[in-house]
Amino acid sequence: MADSSVPLKIVVVGPLPPPAGGMAMQTVQLKALLEARGHLVTLIPVNSPYQPSFIGKIPVLRAMFRLSGYIMTLLMSLRGQDAVHMMANSGWSFHLFAKPAVNIARLYRVRVIMNYRGGNARKFFDHSWKFIKGTLSKVDTIVVPSGFLQCVFSDYNFSTEVVPNIIDLQRFKYQPPRLNKERLHLIVTRNLEPIYDNATAIRAFGKVLISYPNAILTVAGEGPQLSMLKSLTKELSIADKVTFVGRLGREQMAELYTDADIMINPSTVDNMPNSILEALASGVLVVSTNVGGIPFMVQDEVDAMLVEKGNDQAMCDAIKHLISNPELATSIAERGLENAKRYTAQQVLPKLEKLYVGSN
Repeated sequence: MADSSVPLKIVVVGPLPPPAGGMAMQTVQLKALLEARGHLVTLIPVNSPYQPSFIGKIPVLRAMFRLSGYIMTLLMSLRGQDAVHMMANSGWSFHLFAKPAVNIARLYRVRVIMNYRGGNARKFFDHSWKFIKGTLSKVDTIVVPSGFLQCVFSDYNFSTEVVPNIIDLQRFKYQPPRLNKERLHLIVTRNLEPIYDNATAIRAFGKVLISYPNAILTVAGEGPQLSMLKSLTKELSIADKVTFVGRLGREQMAELYTDADIMINPSTVDNMPNSILEALASGVLVVSTNVGGIPFMVQDEVDAMLVEKGNDQAMCDAIKHLISNPELATSIAERGLENAKRYTAQQVLPKLEKLYVGSN
C-alpha cells in the first residue's frame, strides 16, 4: 500500500461554473482542498468555453469541437498521474465525458475514482445499463455521496464507497432560529427547473401567508420556469411577497442564509443537495421533500422536516409546525449543525486520499 501522506498527482475531471450547480461547485472546491493538502492537481473541465465563441451557436459542430478538445486534453494530461477523479452524472454526459476519461485512464494504467452523482440514476440505469456497465466495470472505485445511490448501484450488483459532499463551515455563520412571527423570511435555493418543483414551494408559501401575512419568500436560482413561477405568484396574489433574485454567488448565498429563517426544498428528484447542508450550517430550518437521498442526509423532526413531494399543504403544515414550536425548532437547528459537521474537508478528504492511493 502506498503512502497517502505524500503528494499525489491527481486529475479532477468535471464541470465548472457557470452555471454554478452543485457538481460544478464541488469540482472547484475539491481541486482547491486537495491542493491545500499538498497534492498536485490538474483540472480538466467538461464544459470549456467554445473557441472561437461562435461555434457555441452551431448545435452539432459545437458538440464535436468540445468533445474533440476534451479528448485531446485527456490524452495529454493523464499519462503519469496517480489517479483520476471523474465527476459523473446520468444521461448523455456519462457517454460523452465519463467514458472517454475512463478508457484513456485505463490505457495509461491510472487509477480511476468515479464520483457518481444524480438523483435520476435508477431511471438512467434502467434505460442504458447495457451501454454503461462496461465502463463502470473498468473503474477502480465508484464513489457516491449518499446511501441512496449506494442502494441503486447495489441493485445492479456494483459495490460503492459513500464519500459525501464537502461543506466549508467557515463560509457560513450559525445562529439559533429566531422565528419572529412578524418578520418571517423563507427561502428557496434551487434552480427554476421542473425537477425542483418550485411551484409547490410557492403554493405552500401562499398558504403560510394566511396565518403569517408579514412573511416573505426569496427564490434564489435561475432557469426556464422563471416566467411561469412569476405568473403563479400573480395568480395567487402574492407577487409582492415573493422576490426572485436569480443565481447568487457563494458569498451572496451565505448572506442570504444569514437573513433566512426557513429553507424550502421542494425537489422531486435529488441525491445529496448541498443547499440543505448550507442551511443546516447556518441554523436555517429545513423543510424538504423526502425524495432520493434526502432521507439519508436528514431525519424528519430530528434535524429537518420531511414531507411528500408535490404536497403543498403538507409543506405548509410543516412550516407552521416549526413556527409554532420554538423548542422543536431550536432542537432541530442544533442537531442540524452537528449533522453538517460530518461533511467537513477534515472528515471527508482522508477517505478520498486512501482511494486515490489504492494498492500497488
